[in-house]
Amino acid sequence: MDLTEHCIDSETMAQGDMLMVKRDSVRLPDGNISYREYVMHPGAVVIVPLLPNGNVVLERQFRYPLHQVFIELPAGKIDPDEDVLKTGQRELLEETGYTAQHWVKLGIQHPCIGYSNEVIHIYLAENLTAGEHQRDDDEMLEVFDLKMEDCLAMIQRGEITDSKTIVALFMAEQYRQPHGR
Repeated sequence: MDLTEHCIDSETMAQGDMLMVKRDSVRLPDGNISYREYVMHPGAVVIVPLLPNGNVVLERQFRYPLHQVFIELPAGKIDPDEDVLKTGQRELLEETGYTAQHWVKLGIQHPCIGYSNEVIHIYLAENLTAGEHQRDDDEMLEVFDLKMEDCLAMIQRGEITDSKTIVALFMAEQYRQPHGR
């Protein structure tokens, strides 16, 4: 069965520096017409940085749309024409000051399939070296580290609720299991 919807017309409802809101009229598989509103996003990278002792580097950061502080992994948006690995390396350094010698792509995540085209690329970063962060002037966050088991327990208790962080931590834990890490 072909479930594909075909765009008939598209309009931009809003355009910001990073996001664009679109409204498309679409032909449904049964021939009827409907509308789809969605957010165009440049994509992002989330990094699971592992210290030599096995701890995970995390951040506490205030997120304005929900008006609260969240515990997250380092992450950031992909700049135009930027390689996704370069995005991860740049964001890890900018936000935490760490660089990594070993990078493994764990997969991708589509966090908001009902209303956005965002794709988040997930990387594991190992063999970290500490340095000075290079945050933007408007980027305020606290960097800290925890054992992987503590991170997973915080997810279970509802203390880590950010979806990209949850998915990336689970993927990193699964990756580490068969590799004996």
